[in-house]
Amino acid sequence: MERTVKTPGPDHPITIEPHPSRVVLRAGGRVIAETTRALTLREASYPPVFYIPLADVEDSALESTDTRTYCPYKGDATYFSLVTADDTVADAVWTYDKPYDAVSEIAGHVAFYPQYVEVTEG
Repeated sequence: MERTVKTPGPDHPITIEPHPSRVVLRAGGRVIAETTRALTLREASYPPVFYIPLADVEDSALESTDTRTYCPYKGDATYFSLVTADDTVADAVWTYDKPYDAVSEIAGHVAFYPQYVEVTEG
């Protein structure tokens, strides 16, 4: 299957910036990620998304799934379930292992659906 590759621009802007402060993510009452190296991705009219270095996420908090999606601006995404002491939430975390050049900074980072984590900045 041929993939359409689109480049961010005025009609669909994407910016990626280092977040200026510490970001802590909690799920199920425990810290699952803490970093001073988060990136903030802003895409078109969507809410900003934190991309957290995978190295700064607790290994036990993620389990790979078979889910795959495609974004013409970022590439192929793979997913993880979020594991807490009380629950496992399927496909709550995603990553772009080999993102397109326009967003290459997000390689090695994961993003969390905000309804499954509590985010503290500062």
